[in-house]
Amino acid sequence: MPATRYCSECGTAVQPDGLCPRCLLLAAAAPPTAGAPPKPRELPAPAELAALFPGFEIGELLGQGGMGLVYRARQRGLDRQVALKLLAREIAAEPGFAERFTREARVLASLAHPHIVQVFEFGQQGPWFYFAMELVEGASLREMLRARSLAARESLAIVAQICDALQYAHDRGVVHRDIKPENVLVDRSGQVKILDFGLSKVSGARPGDTLTRTDQVMGTPHYMAPEQWERPSEVDHRADIYALGVVFYELLTGELPLGRFEPPSKKVVIDVRLDDVVLRTLAKEPERRYQHASEVRTDVEHVAVSMPPPLPAAPPRAAPAEPIPTTRGRELVSALQRRPPQLLPARSPEPFPLALKIALAFAVFLICGGAVFTGLLFFS
Repeated sequence: MPATRYCSECGTAVQPDGLCPRCLLLAAAAPPTAGAPPKPRELPAPAELAALFPGFEIGELLGQGGMGLVYRARQRGLDRQVALKLLAREIAAEPGFAERFTREARVLASLAHPHIVQVFEFGQQGPWFYFAMELVEGASLREMLRARSLAARESLAIVAQICDALQYAHDRGVVHRDIKPENVLVDRSGQVKILDFGLSKVSGARPGDTLTRTDQVMGTPHYMAPEQWERPSEVDHRADIYALGVVFYELLTGELPLGRFEPPSKKVVIDVRLDDVVLRTLAKEPERRYQHASEVRTDVEHVAVSMPPPLPAAPPRAAPAEPIPTTRGRELVSALQRRPPQLLPARSPEPFPLALKIALAFAVFLICGGAVFTGLLFFS
């Protein structure tokens, strides 16, 4: 029997002489120019944006992608920093988009959760449909993974917060459909924030009620559940749980679960109970996965509570005897030189020794005694 091989792009099992069905489906759903290098999006002129958005002081471009442009901006009326997202004009040009945008944006603006980027305002200015959203000062999970490996305990804390956000959205009928490290931010206080619900789907909505058409294949290939490829119109909240499993595996191992992947504990030293959690989120059939994000959180929390505490930090090493010629060293020396010198307290004069006192007293006694004796002889 010929051995099964796997697609080098997405890891899907394919027949020995066949082509990858997932990549073919993606190619069929993409525009004809998808194989060509993406052209840089033409940016609107600053003067154009200033005229269209007088309520915002627009700053630097933070990023751009298939859904549009994102700028740092200051909302003048409330004097707060926001992320201003302008949706791509080609998306907005689709028939019926304006009605879908208003209906969907109202749902997204109603999502008020500490782990979901808040939508403050939305609307249309000229040719641009826009969102004014919470600006998160931090880093994405993708940036964190590129910088270093995450400890298992840290990964569990991140996944638990993602679960809280997803459960909140799912309870309100909102499916994200594009959970991936790029769409998960961690701010400076360690709080997780999910962003970019631009591909989201509202459960129970009529066809055409969402920002994207229900028959479109939406998402990022490595993080998409099988049903997103095969039955895009039937996708529900369990597709987010599958994507969460991919992110979880990547946080633990630094790798994607491609092809016949090994459980996380075969890659890194972690609690083997996490294998069951990850593998269940990655089940191909939605019915075999966790049915709710809160269930994932419960199992993750159970493992985290029973994990041994982290090892204490090593004590700081003693400073070297010789100064180190570095910038930090020069700064420290300069700071010490600027510090006022510490004056030692003046010592009190030492008292006369007892022997010296006795000798002086005896000398005075002799002098006085000799004077008295001389006087008696003179008068006698």
